[in-house]
Amino acid sequence: MRVVVADLHGLARSKTFTRRAFLRVLRDGARFSSSVFLLDTGGNVAIDYLDEGAGVEIEELRGAGNFVAVPDPLTFRVLPWTCRPCGWVIADEYLRSGAPHPLSPRKLLQALQCEVARRGWRHNVGLELEWHLTRYAHPFGSGEMEPGHESAPPTVVAVDNARQLNLEGLTDALATVLDPLTSALLQLGLPLRTIEHESGPGQLEFTFDAMDGLDAADAAMLVRVAAKQVCQRLGHHATFMALPKFEGLNANGWHLHQSLGLPGGTSLFQPDEPSEPLSEIGRRFVAGLLRYAAEGTIFATPTINGYRRFDDRFPFAPTRVNWSTEHRGALVRVAGGADDPETHVESRLGEPCANPYLYLSSQLSAGLAGIDAGLDPGEALRASPVDDAPRLPRSLRAALDAFVKGEHYTQLLGSSLTACWTQVKMNELRRFEAWRSKHGDTETDVSDWEHLEYFQRF
Repeated sequence: MRVVVADLHGLARSKTFTRRAFLRVLRDGARFSSSVFLLDTGGNVAIDYLDEGAGVEIEELRGAGNFVAVPDPLTFRVLPWTCRPCGWVIADEYLRSGAPHPLSPRKLLQALQCEVARRGWRHNVGLELEWHLTRYAHPFGSGEMEPGHESAPPTVVAVDNARQLNLEGLTDALATVLDPLTSALLQLGLPLRTIEHESGPGQLEFTFDAMDGLDAADAAMLVRVAAKQVCQRLGHHATFMALPKFEGLNANGWHLHQSLGLPGGTSLFQPDEPSEPLSEIGRRFVAGLLRYAAEGTIFATPTINGYRRFDDRFPFAPTRVNWSTEHRGALVRVAGGADDPETHVESRLGEPCANPYLYLSSQLSAGLAGIDAGLDPGEALRASPVDDAPRLPRSLRAALDAFVKGEHYTQLLGSSLTACWTQVKMNELRRFEAWRSKHGDTETDVSDWEHLEYFQRF
């Protein structure tokens, strides 16, 4: 039985228990070292956990002290690809005192979902995840190890050289991998909707029907786990890295489809007037997304590599704070209308490496703030997305600066999670900038450092 917690990067950290031992976990919880929350994307300890309060004002974390992981039975699954039956369950994190863990991304999203429920609403979220499939040439890579990286990434070759969006034969050619993966996702109970070959070599897109917000975040983490583990068993490598270091690839995005609705299913974003794209609640929600877009970019695009998307080569990645109806170059796109009970908005800011709990929390909190403040989004974009709207951060450092200078998300996260998140991201930046000063990589090309950091792990 695998008991899983999500770290700050949305990576699954787990312990495997025998059936006998898991019965005790159900009663007492599982103990995990708090260091899982203190690691950067390279697995390097980014915070001095020997310091008072472990550097984040939590004394229980000093010396990498344990926290308690309590399995959420609603997330229980049986993994269909393992050699012997193996369960998989996501756990909620608590301090040893019994208090909710202040560094837990999942607890943060749960609190926001409770606020939505208190208002009598439901947060509906549909996932649209892009990723790259390659075939192993050597699963353990080659060459010397780089400091800060545990090993070289696998050596891979392309599964195709196609740059044809939705060409039917391309998906069929990958059926020996995609069919087992599809079967696994369906056996896990995930509401898989479509599989598409995107417009880059080996680039795929999975979409899922709308789910409750917390279920969607849990599903996103499980999808990434399933894709990597199933493909690995079939001699292939799945990566959710935004832009791997290979020629001719398209950048991957994570487009988040969301709405607020009534428990019966009706979208609160559906307008009454045919001439309007959104209801008043929907407009205010969009206005909140726009108001806090810059300081929240770091949750949607949390890696150095993710900002490679914001390039003229990829015109459908947003660069400015704007919204539209059916314009894929905008930050927020409205889908639906007066005759569509599933009217929703699509945020196009995210990368597939994003922590699903922090990404969804940042979106939902911004939308609710827009509703509460009665904000107005202004006119929808009607022409080119290159307008006079404010620019989004174009690098991780710029996004981190916007986050630190803002107040909305630092208040949402609280002092401990804000301090931890900031230090972990700063460590990632320091390591990259030290590497770049030594190797002199250009600003525009994907670096070897990025490939080592993200290609295998994500």
